[in-house]
Amino acid sequence: MKKIYLTLTLASLSFGAFAQSAIDAYRFSQPDLRGTARFMGMAGAFGALGGDLSTLSQNPAGIGVYRSNEIGFTLDLDMQNSSATAQGLKSTDSRTKFYLDNIGGVATLRLNSTAMPNLNIGFTYNKGVSFNRRYKGNIPQLANSMSNYMAALANNEGLTVADVSTIVDNNNNIIYDPYNPNDGGIQAPWLDILGYDSYLINPNGNPDNPSWTGQYGSGTTGSAMFDVTESGSVDEYNIAIGGNIANTVFWGMNFDIVNFNYNLNANYGENLSNAYVYNPNSNSVEQTASQWGMRNLYSANGQGFNYQLGLIFKPVQELRFGIAFHTPTYYNLTETYSANTGAQYYGQNISASTNNGYPGSQSYNFQSPWKVIASVAGVIGSKFIISADYEWNGYKTMKFSEPNNYGVGGDWGWDYGWDLYSASPKALYNTDPYAYTNQDIKDIYKSSNSLRIGAEYRVTPSFSVRAGYSFVSSPVEAKAKNNDMTIYTAGTMPNYRLDDTTNYITAGLGYRKNGFYVDLAYVYKHMNSEYHAFTPDPSEPNIPSPQAKLAFSNSRIVLSAGFKF
Repeated sequence: MKKIYLTLTLASLSFGAFAQSAIDAYRFSQPDLRGTARFMGMAGAFGALGGDLSTLSQNPAGIGVYRSNEIGFTLDLDMQNSSATAQGLKSTDSRTKFYLDNIGGVATLRLNSTAMPNLNIGFTYNKGVSFNRRYKGNIPQLANSMSNYMAALANNEGLTVADVSTIVDNNNNIIYDPYNPNDGGIQAPWLDILGYDSYLINPNGNPDNPSWTGQYGSGTTGSAMFDVTESGSVDEYNIAIGGNIANTVFWGMNFDIVNFNYNLNANYGENLSNAYVYNPNSNSVEQTASQWGMRNLYSANGQGFNYQLGLIFKPVQELRFGIAFHTPTYYNLTETYSANTGAQYYGQNISASTNNGYPGSQSYNFQSPWKVIASVAGVIGSKFIISADYEWNGYKTMKFSEPNNYGVGGDWGWDYGWDLYSASPKALYNTDPYAYTNQDIKDIYKSSNSLRIGAEYRVTPSFSVRAGYSFVSSPVEAKAKNNDMTIYTAGTMPNYRLDDTTNYITAGLGYRKNGFYVDLAYVYKHMNSEYHAFTPDPSEPNIPSPQAKLAFSNSRIVLSAGFKF
């Protein structure tokens, strides 16, 4: 039988995946464009303008522009369409969500001073990011199987049958649980335990030194499907203070308390003909039809905080410059995860689940990217505004760390995996269990650049029209996008997504009368991405992993209303 493996590049990949990966870091730090309808109608190009509730979480110096009190809110209808194209076959999905994007207010304290006319305090809730999306697709012709990926991991780590087997006594009491090894180690080869229990991988030869094979071999053909649903949000609670100096320099600072909630439901399945599957009736590997699927459930929840500082300089009435610095959001997160498989072989239904159905759990700290925003705006009379923002996001600065001195005493959880670059499967982590993950972040991701341009024209004293455009560059290094490197993932979830560029086109209307205002915006967002069922093997370019091109298109209708007094 001709065996197809992920070969040399996986020699350094340990069989147990640890609880975090560089892919998770970007999941937690995905950008989004959200705010009031006026802000959105100008594509978020507000860093040098201010005077809008959204600026509290963009350039907090915008609060210094206020000369009166304000309360307001924003509603958002989001209509998403996604498509996945693999080998010429296109699959689509759509969903519609309704959000409260923004609510808050600003209070102005007049100081009766020429040098510092007023001091302003603001409180807002802002939905910084929505993770809600779904994509699904089919891959008509497989050149490899996820089962072979599992077998390659098992071979490279020298797994024995005992390493992945649950051992029970005559009374069915568990003597050894591979998810919770009682040998003093912390290693749990999740994916291979699940694969072994589902007959996805086969041990050949000596059980103490087997040669592991997957289901895909000589004569095997098949197809695959995937269905991924993400949900959750980053909710920001802003406390901002600012003012102005001689109506020329406006300053502000924002303390941002963040609530984080992310959920992932990832399904993957294969339908194989002439697959190599263990037959428990004959105690041998035989060629047969194989239909199997795996479901991964993952969630991460927690809180964080960041600090933002900004300035707006207005040398003349017609010209304004802005600068803002955002510290990372420092999160304390807790994640839970589990996986299960279902398969049909030889007329039988086979099922298995990680950790006997109990989810794993892990707590850790995470640091999102640093951010800098530079802005310029021109104001022509009382009718026309044009504004531009440049934003830098330092994705290489993302970082995982321990919430405490994890690993010195305490309980080793089944959720912790192997040291990614360990030469021996029995080796313990070094003093920083996240060192290799943080290095992967630097290898896979790069700084992202965003450009936002917006304009507003006041048709009458009460009625305005707006338009804008925003471009966000890809945060992914070329070698990752071009399949020239191995991508390490976490747990039993080998699938991942790599995002490309994002474009926004926006338009809006505004009405103001006697302190009351109502704004309406339309926002179109398009993002390209790529789905990978598992990491490709750069040393075997002729044996690609299952992949699909993704496209996400969002049409949003945003409505804001408020009152200035």
